Amino acid sequence: MVSSRTAELVAALRRRIVAGDVSPGERLPSESALRAEFSLSRSAVREAMTRLQAEGFVHTRRGAGSFALAPPPAPTTTLPPVRTLADRLALLEYRLAIEPEAAGLAAQRATRQDLNALADAVVSFEGAAEHPAEAVAHDFAFHRRIAAATGNVFLLDAVDKLGATMIAMPRVRLESSAVTAAAGEHRAVLDALRDGDSAGAAAAMRTHLTASKRRLKGEVGHTRR
Repeated sequence: MVSSRTAELVAALRRRIVAGDVSPGERLPSESALRAEFSLSRSAVREAMTRLQAEGFVHTRRGAGSFALAPPPAPTTTLPPVRTLADRLALLEYRLAIEPEAAGLAAQRATRQDLNALADAVVSFEGAAEHPAEAVAHDFAFHRRIAAATGNVFLLDAVDKLGATMIAMPRVRLESSAVTAAAGEHRAVLDALRDGDSAGAAAAMRTHLTASKRRLKGEVGHTRR
């Protein structure tokens, strides 16, 4: 299992290499520099480098350090565009297939730092009821942190690929009462995570996403009137 903080380091270095911030053949920051930047132990940094080597992003030479490789070819498949409310309903079906399981794993693996960040995201989301753009950002931060807390780089990558697009914010969600309801659902997930209750966290996430789907269906019905 990869810790959430190690997964964050893997994702950050992968992004730098893909974006060209670190060129092929260029030496990556030293182990001590990465430990300081990401507040990680020596073993966690080495675990991240091992993961990046396995993915083909990094080559490590004993006594010389770790060097970026040319990033592997990007997958040829791309996510379908999300343009309509029907697309968002389909996206929620996809999220229902993976996020309850992620919440269950996070209940077993979340650190105190993860839980504190999730609590902050809930409070910020509640406070952004009148500011849709901010609400979307805090909503996404909550779901992304759960994925990170699993320590599973594939789950985190799936959420990162979706980005804030995964957060449905139609007209009905702009109402403060709807944001309050969604924030309450977030709190139920957080409570289960704090209790280390895997089944409860998965059920709470499923309830939240099902309620989001119901709110979206209400928006579809509204637009047809």
